[in-house]
Amino acid sequence: MDPITGVAASAAGGGLFGLIGTALGRVAGYFETRQRLRHETERWGHETRLLELQREARAEETEAELALAETSGRWAGLEASMAAEAAIGESYPWVNAVRGITRPGLTLLLWVISAMIWLGADAAERAAITETATFAATAATLWWFGDRGPKREAAG
Repeated sequence: MDPITGVAASAAGGGLFGLIGTALGRVAGYFETRQRLRHETERWGHETRLLELQREARAEETEAELALAETSGRWAGLEASMAAEAAIGESYPWVNAVRGITRPGLTLLLWVISAMIWLGADAAERAAITETATFAATAATLWWFGDRGPKREAAG
């Protein structure tokens, strides 16, 4: 074979294999890119789910903290009310009688109001008001009887 033809054939063969190599590299790159994008999409989906779970956990934690703060506030209010009642002391007999009958009278009145609401309201109003009236009546009853328990002597 002629040396020029050999060089031309070698150049053509090398170029052809170079083009085939480039094409194969491009095809492989396409599949690698597609796989990388699928992996990234899955990773983003996973991160989104994790962030959503973290948000839900924070929301539940905040809800629990609010419930705890509300309960603590109720107990603090009851404690302050009982301390104020204990600090009043004795007075004229008629004042003590009025003061002694006020809390049971209010308790009875709350139960009467609860019964009137239950018997006189329609279902929608009954559901909206009954919980509050029952809470107030029960709290007053338990406060009344809880405060009237026997006094303990201080150990000394």
